[in-house]
Amino acid sequence: MGRAGCSYHGAERLVSPSLMRRFRSLLLVVIVVSCGAHGGLGQVVAPQCRIQKCTTDFVSLTSHLMLAVDGFHTEFCKALRAYSACTQRTAKSCRGNLVFHSTVLGISDLMSQRNCSRDGPTSSTHPEIQPELCNYHSRTQHLHTHSHTHAHSHTHSHSYSNSRPGYLFCGLFGDPHLRTFKDSFQTCKVEGAWPLIDNDYLSVQVTNVPVVPGSSATATNKITIIFKPFEGCTDQRVYQAVTDNLPAAFDDGTVSSGDPIHSLSGTDGATGKVRALWISERNPGHHVELHAGYIGVTVIIRQLGRYLTLAVRIPEELAQAYDATQDLQLCLNGCPSAERIDQTGHLPLPVSPPALGLQMRRPSYSSQTQTYPYGSSQVLSIEGAKEHCREKLEVQDIYFHSCVFDLLTTGDANFTVAAYSAQKDMESLYPRRDRWRIYPRGSAFSILHSHFQNVKQLLLLLLCSLSLALM
Repeated sequence: MGRAGCSYHGAERLVSPSLMRRFRSLLLVVIVVSCGAHGGLGQVVAPQCRIQKCTTDFVSLTSHLMLAVDGFHTEFCKALRAYSACTQRTAKSCRGNLVFHSTVLGISDLMSQRNCSRDGPTSSTHPEIQPELCNYHSRTQHLHTHSHTHAHSHTHSHSYSNSRPGYLFCGLFGDPHLRTFKDSFQTCKVEGAWPLIDNDYLSVQVTNVPVVPGSSATATNKITIIFKPFEGCTDQRVYQAVTDNLPAAFDDGTVSSGDPIHSLSGTDGATGKVRALWISERNPGHHVELHAGYIGVTVIIRQLGRYLTLAVRIPEELAQAYDATQDLQLCLNGCPSAERIDQTGHLPLPVSPPALGLQMRRPSYSSQTQTYPYGSSQVLSIEGAKEHCREKLEVQDIYFHSCVFDLLTTGDANFTVAAYSAQKDMESLYPRRDRWRIYPRGSAFSILHSHFQNVKQLLLLLLCSLSLALM
């Protein structure tokens, strides 16, 4: 077995050779208390004694301090007084405890070394943090913390994930295939202009045109996004993309809106201030991302071949902020039944002469995210379409089947790249990993997935029953 170890983030800023000599007594106490809980010494401390909690709070208050920064002495003394006050509150329950008494002596020694007065302000273990108005996550985190402070004041821990806002995902690609906020996967006709999202903060509209003569399938050639005014952060901005014109700016020529709000680390390691609303051109003419930090929205738009794809992540509470006049939203409620090509989750393959197949416009080179130029064509059968889609999509989920449908409908290999890119955009934006995979109704994968879910629920019920029986 290896040695038990412990560390605190930021502690290296406090510990220098000179500080080691000055703070040796307290450092020993911190090490004893912290490592004791992991290495088996925790049983020395009585259950009622809260000295370890006092030490943990002190480390939390001082781990970010830097000796060379102005105000270190004042803040460190505040933390020591808070540490001392905490030991006084738990003194009765810690009577006779060696770690407790060593800590008290260490605090006294440090206060003398730093010339800290016994009386004065103390640090709060829950310091007031002002939220960033134009940062959605900062606002919601602040509201959550304040609304739950009293409810959780007597609990030992609180999961950070519970304080994070819930996000929804919507995607549109191909002929077109729609993934709604409710993870319903549909293939629709929806020729012309249709609203995907229309709420108090954001409007997204797409325009679809027929792909091939004689087919009801369409594809997207225009996307219009309206970011509505948000007081103190941004005025209204409109972004519009059409085939062969994927701009890196809004309609008014600007690339951002609002004052710089927070730092963002780039892939090259550099950091910089970003604004409430900004555009990032990832691949000129082919891939653009729009970031609206003030409402927590990210939009990805791509042009693949002659058509556009769209992926959107939005906080659930904002997606629900609409009135009765805004209920026609494909991302929210799906396509009208008269516009559906799929049959409640089953996507029938196009009816074509099986002996002839379809003429597929073959690519002259291969790439996972780059569009294909048109080259020679060859006869494409259903099995040929599946084989081509397997080159990009390993899992035979709904994205794979959409790829096969699109290839048989159009013969255009760019729709293979569209399905692949749509899947990757979904994985990058959708935080619910357990909901990534959707399988066609009635497929072997769908049945297996359904059985697995039923078995998982049964196991959870058995575990709950067992735990109740043992109580």
